[in-house]
Amino acid sequence: MKITSADKAIESLKDGMTIMVGGFMSNGTPEILMDAIVKKGVRDLTVIGNDGGIPNTGIGKLVAAGLVKKMIASHIGLNPLVGQLMNEGRMEVTLVPQGTLAERIRAGGAGLGGVLTPTGLGTEVAKGKEIINIDGNDFLLEKPLRADIAFVRASVADRLGNIMYKGTTRNFNSLIAFAADLVIAAAEQVVDVGGIAPESVATPGILIDYLVEGEA
Repeated sequence: MKITSADKAIESLKDGMTIMVGGFMSNGTPEILMDAIVKKGVRDLTVIGNDGGIPNTGIGKLVAAGLVKKMIASHIGLNPLVGQLMNEGRMEVTLVPQGTLAERIRAGGAGLGGVLTPTGLGTEVAKGKEIINIDGNDFLLEKPLRADIAFVRASVADRLGNIMYKGTTRNFNSLIAFAADLVIAAAEQVVDVGGIAPESVATPGILIDYLVEGEA
């Protein structure tokens, strides 16, 4: 794990990559990393996250800058621009029930072949998906999700990359840290090793490739 600047941390981010972004309605989203992506100007990104962010915050910054080709999320209603771009055919949006989205990411991190869920049976969600019957009950096979890079926000991190999240900032961050080839965390506070109680570590440092200081 290397402590570096936001610009250096995202050097490997290229056009067309798939990224995961932590947070819920931008709570728990690493804003300084979103700003660095906008500054770099990479395009045609596939973004996986809980939602489309809020205008000018979180994932919403990437959408407003025209960097997103496809979004996979559980809802988009808080960012009208996402709906507008989707309706105009300028951005592809795949909506996934929130619990299913979390489980698909978890499956991707755990190396599983997918998850079975009854959620979405008989709806648009089920179109094109395999239905598996177990003991007389039908389930949708939802395939795992992984990304090239995951962007995580830490409330507190130590210098080995061990992370603690405060309150709702944990949303999706601890999940996506397992499901990407490269994991970049931005921390509000960086402390010496031992500054976080072991039982408070939600994401172990072995998962973090780069740590950036200075998250607001």
